[in-house]
Amino acid sequence: MAKVKTVFICTNCGVNSPKWVGKCPSCEEWNTYVEEVITKPTKQEEKSRAWNHDSGSKGSPRPIPLPEIKAGTTQRIVTDDGEFNRVLGGGFVPGSVILIGGAPGIGKSTLLLQLALNLSGTILYCSGEESEEQIKLRADRLGPNQPNCYILTETNTSKILTHAQQVAPQLMIVDSIQTLSSPYIESAPGSVSQVRECAADLQRFAKETNIPIVIIGHITKEGSIAGPKLLEHIVDVVLQFEGDRNYSYRILRTIKNRFGSTDELGIYEMQASGLREVSNPSELLLSQKDEDLSGSAVSATMEGLRPMLIEVQALVATAVYGTPQRTATGFDLRRLSMLLAVLEKRGGLPFGQNDVFLNIAGGIRVDDPAIDLAIVSALMSSLEDIAIPTDICFAGEVGLSGEIRAVNRVEQRIQEADRLGFKEIFISKYNTKGLDTKRYQIKITTIGKIEELYRALFE
Repeated sequence: MAKVKTVFICTNCGVNSPKWVGKCPSCEEWNTYVEEVITKPTKQEEKSRAWNHDSGSKGSPRPIPLPEIKAGTTQRIVTDDGEFNRVLGGGFVPGSVILIGGAPGIGKSTLLLQLALNLSGTILYCSGEESEEQIKLRADRLGPNQPNCYILTETNTSKILTHAQQVAPQLMIVDSIQTLSSPYIESAPGSVSQVRECAADLQRFAKETNIPIVIIGHITKEGSIAGPKLLEHIVDVVLQFEGDRNYSYRILRTIKNRFGSTDELGIYEMQASGLREVSNPSELLLSQKDEDLSGSAVSATMEGLRPMLIEVQALVATAVYGTPQRTATGFDLRRLSMLLAVLEKRGGLPFGQNDVFLNIAGGIRVDDPAIDLAIVSALMSSLEDIAIPTDICFAGEVGLSGEIRAVNRVEQRIQEADRLGFKEIFISKYNTKGLDTKRYQIKITTIGKIEELYRALFE
């Protein structure tokens, strides 16, 4: 008989407790403990598991001296999706486990099914949420069906891994981890113990067979991945699929990556035939307008190794209801307050009695400090009601004393602005060290303080 034990588990950090407690002693969160019934299998049941852990292993590991380890020999599985390859760092690493989280209906299943249909090798798509007919309807809409793409509708992890051993796929997709259940855990699917056990089984299978596994995970109301925090520690890569269902653009962002950078960004456009890669992000981040309008400026930013030109829109209006409003979409509100204080203190501009609204075009959120100069320019433009020419862009960080600070990778920012046909770019005068201005057709204007920026734009 299997041993049955009841424990209380924190849904936030996964710590066990023999009794219920109001405040978790580990993560100090309130009311996060839930009751779980755990069944520990006997030795005979362990031996009778549907899949054998040792069948896919390459022998017992042994200690190896560091100089004997050969680096760079891992061959990645490169997909036809350039944006997906970018966020993974060059493709799938054999034996890796990738977790993708996102809001319901954002397109996670569509993205991975489209990826499976475009790969040439054998793919096993395991779904615990949809039937074969539903997946077939989506596959017909996405394009020609791939005969090497196998669909399995199953929620039992032991049966899934048994079929995976028989098929021996090049890539395995699980949709989703919250629907899976282990036969050796009596709690409901999606509970802390079930998610932890199923994720551990998938990770062990991936490492022993060198088959990369992509897992879809649900998110909570706060936007974090549902289940214990241990889930994000188990996997090798954590990706976040973001976007507004009212807009067609989707963003694939890297949260954790053991095999590459965590600063990369993939951009897609949702269409009737599936997700289209957006190789030139500036096409969605620069709005099209027929005439010059005040309060608009373009910034040359960086996301990972990718330069992007983003339009910043600002509106400064007289405060009617007493306390001035400060609203920012896609930008840190506290940093906007800091920039307004710098403009008022160092530039002498009266923002204290005005409502300020800031928007980053395209629905993207920007954390690059190089966008400060464009935001300051857009605020001054709206305050003075003087339009900035559309062929001018900005790249610089604004300090508390009103100085324009240097930013990294300024050459790539200038090249992107030059490629898109901009005539002039404003950068910090401290960025000119080692910069060959003759290489570019764009005019490079250097400034040191916001007073110089004001004179260059509006005088």
